[in-house]
Formats: sequence, C-alpha cells, structure tokens
Amino acid sequence: MTRDLVFHNPKALWLLVGIPLLVAWTVLEWRARAVFRFSAAHVFSANRRGWRSYSLQALPLFRVAAVGLAIVALARPQERDEKARDLSVEGIDIVIALDLSTSMEAGDFRPHNRVYVAKEVLTEFLDSRTNDRIGLVVFAGAAYTQSPLTLDYAVLKELVKQLRTRVLEDGTAIGDALAISLNRLRDSDAKSRVVVLITDGDNNAGRVSPLDAAAMAKALKVPVFTILVGKGGKVPFPAGQDLFGNTAWREMDIPVNPALLQEISKLTGGEFYRATDRAELKGGLQKVLDAMERSKILEGGAMNNYREKFHQLLLWAFSLAWLELLLRATFLRVFP
Repeated sequence: MTRDLVFHNPKALWLLVGIPLLVAWTVLEWRARAVFRFSAAHVFSANRRGWRSYSLQALPLFRVAAVGLAIVALARPQERDEKARDLSVEGIDIVIALDLSTSMEAGDFRPHNRVYVAKEVLTEFLDSRTNDRIGLVVFAGAAYTQSPLTLDYAVLKELVKQLRTRVLEDGTAIGDALAISLNRLRDSDAKSRVVVLITDGDNNAGRVSPLDAAAMAKALKVPVFTILVGKGGKVPFPAGQDLFGNTAWREMDIPVNPALLQEISKLTGGEFYRATDRAELKGGLQKVLDAMERSKILEGGAMNNYREKFHQLLLWAFSLAWLELLLRATFLRVFP
C-alpha cells in the first residue's frame, strides 16, 4: 500500500522563511564576539586550526536545524494511505434472551454447569463483534431487560459476568422473554434484526404464549433463532455440598421441548440449534451471524487513514537543541 506525505497545517511552513534570518543573526553574533588582542598575531596564524575551532563554528547549525524541524513538526506531517476507510457501520441488531432458571445449574457441561458455559461463550461472542448492536434480556419465571441495544461491549461483558441463577423467580417464561426482546427491537431501523433465544427447558411460566410471541416476531419480520442448551432427561444437578466441601450431584429429570423451539424458529424464519456441549453452543451463535444479511446502522461516508509523523521530528528537534547546550557547557565551552 502506497502512502502520501501531507501536512495538516501547511500554513505553518511559512515560518521556514525565518530560517535565513536566524542564520544571518547567528553569523553576526559570531563575528561580534569579543576576542583577545595580541601584538604578534602572525605566531598564531602560522599554526593550523584544530577540530575544536571548526566544531565551535558549526555549533549554531544544531540550533538552526532544531528550529527548522520544530517548524515542520508544527505543520503536522502525516502519511496518508492510498486506500480510504469506509465509515459506514455495518451490522445487525441482536437481542440475546438468556435463560437463568435454576435448571441452568445442571452439570452436563462438566466441569462447569450450563449457565457458566453460556456466559463464557457469550463473552467470547461479544469479543468477536465490532459493529453489531447487541441487547440482553434475561428470564426465568419472568423476563427483564438487562441491557438495551448498544455497541458498548465492555459494559455488556460486565453485565454478563454478573449474571446469576436464583435471582429471579424460578420458571421458564419463554413467551415473555420473546415479547420483551421484540419490544427492544421495535424501534430499530436496522435492516437485519434478530432474537437469539438460549434456553434449556420448556415454557412453564409467564403471561405471553410462546407461539403468540412468535406470531408477533413474524409480523415484525424479526427471525428468532433458538438454541436448546443441554441434553434433557436425567442430568446431574447440584444437591448441596459433601463433608469435604465439594459439590454433591444427583440425577434430576429436566423436561425440554425441542418441538416448541423448532416451531418458533420455523414460524419466524429463524433456525433451531441444539447445543449439548460448549463447542455446539459457540457454533450455534456463529451460525446465527452467518445466516443474517448485513445492514447499515449508521451512514458515514469515507475517510482516509492518516499516520502522524510529527513526533519523530519533535524528538530530533529537542535532541539537537539539547546537544548544542551540552556541547557549549562542556567540550566546546568558551572562555571568558
């Protein structure tokens, strides 16, 4: 990629006109400097001048060069890339509805439980996004908005980190979760809008029927991608701690309803995925993105990439000025 050198403040270069004046003033200062008078000057003129004499005369060049470099730095030289950067932000508006019912404590994702792995995968998912606006809805026996649509992934990751089970009333209100997720997307002007529902159980709570919520999603043209977490049936579930402080497990039957999730996805134009391990859960989220069409959330135009170069010039300018002062005070010091 080729780069062009441009100046952000080119008018500052007019100050370079003063460089010849600085040179003239330096020469006059040198000639006006006081010298010793001798009655027999021919004795000194017969000897060759040493390196110190020539160095002393060349010393003002450091000052002139430093001033010149500082002026060029003031003009802010920049390297401009040949390729312009598109400022149009492309992305998808995504609301993730995450199940936080107590059944998410099941240990079939050992050595961790379902909610731990879901939070871990969601964090990795956020790390991979750049332009997608993402919102977060959590649900158990009721559903709540944890975060509206945002591009601030740092805040989202912190919210995901703080998610816990047994905070909301227990149950699995899938219909309510979908309804609140759709409400977050209602005012979105993005071309691509999607709800990702992550749950491990069947709908058994809430005031909105899952299929009624799916009909609302269809009317709003928002596809719902459902991910069923866990194996279903009898799975290991924490039952307190043993004498040594380790988690005791017992087999517990957790009902699932993959047919319901499949029906929701089919009705809304989404897809159904089943995740029985961490890799499948991560792959399910990636497939959601692969299935979506990009849309422009913000229109921005184009802008060239610039790299500032004035830092090096200022470094050289200060270095030369410091070197002149050092030499004048040490090796090239003049008496009186």
